[in-house]
Amino acid sequence: MTGYDAVLLVSFGGPEKPEDVLPFLENVTRGRGVPKERLDEVAEHYHHFGGRSPINDQNRALIAALEAELVRRGPKMPVYWGNRNWHPFLADTIRRMKADGVERALAFVTSAFSSYSSCRQYKENIAQACCEAGEKAPAIDKIRVFYNHPGFLDVVADAARQAIDALPAGVRGRAAVLFTAHSIPVAMAATSRYVRQLEEASRAVSERLSLSAHRLVYQSRSGSPATPWLEPDVLEAIGEAQASGAPAVVLVPIGFVSDHLEVLYDLDTEARALCDRLGIAMTRAATAGTDPRFVSMIRDLIVERIEGGGEPAGLCGADCCPPPARRGR
Repeated sequence: MTGYDAVLLVSFGGPEKPEDVLPFLENVTRGRGVPKERLDEVAEHYHHFGGRSPINDQNRALIAALEAELVRRGPKMPVYWGNRNWHPFLADTIRRMKADGVERALAFVTSAFSSYSSCRQYKENIAQACCEAGEKAPAIDKIRVFYNHPGFLDVVADAARQAIDALPAGVRGRAAVLFTAHSIPVAMAATSRYVRQLEEASRAVSERLSLSAHRLVYQSRSGSPATPWLEPDVLEAIGEAQASGAPAVVLVPIGFVSDHLEVLYDLDTEARALCDRLGIAMTRAATAGTDPRFVSMIRDLIVERIEGGGEPAGLCGADCCPPPARRGR
């Protein structure tokens, strides 16, 4: 008897077809005052890939791999899937869990790091979805973030090593290694351990690779240009690396666990185009995806929570990652 009878994979969501793109982006930006022109600009990123985000198929593959892992190693529990911003929405999934008789579930959120948007907001999303599901909705506990788990760090390190090795031998030792993560507003970063955790994870991977130097940079910022976001931007960092004499860059998307749109467009498309213009080589490390070690880590985190009876001290507590104060308060 585990005390839990299901696992819920919680993710961001993404459009499945061109007509989904703008409604999806409106869901993402609701209440943030993002102008229509900016939505149209981001929509073009999705249309560049046929109007379909890869994140949904990647989540389906991860769920299939996790289901097989739970059958193989236990505990045997069904795996459900709910998103913040697109189908299957969390509320619909939790209604289905309720109808299936699920009483207690563990939620695995596909974000390794803590910030309001990547941690606490998901807790709020789950709580709201349970309210919408009504009486006898399952109780759902979030599994801790995993930025420092060997099952994540070892996979990132091996992918980074392969990306470095893919460079020509003559430039490999002088390449600039840039760890990339999604930028967030500076005010949000100030209320969380986001930057500290990214620095710790990047340092841990760098040590595994015996790198003499690396740099943490950011990508995919959005919102008002007047709002300060974490910097430096990856494109600026590439330009600075080239100006300092680096003949190549290696991009390691440590802030992402799958090759979704921000990786495919911002790195594989925009960053590569910049490197081509600057005349420097570029390789990009793969994300964790369905690497067996990463899937095994999720299973181990499930067992850790079941056997530990609570969340580890200092991580994802009841008061974690508060939202940043809004102007005018």
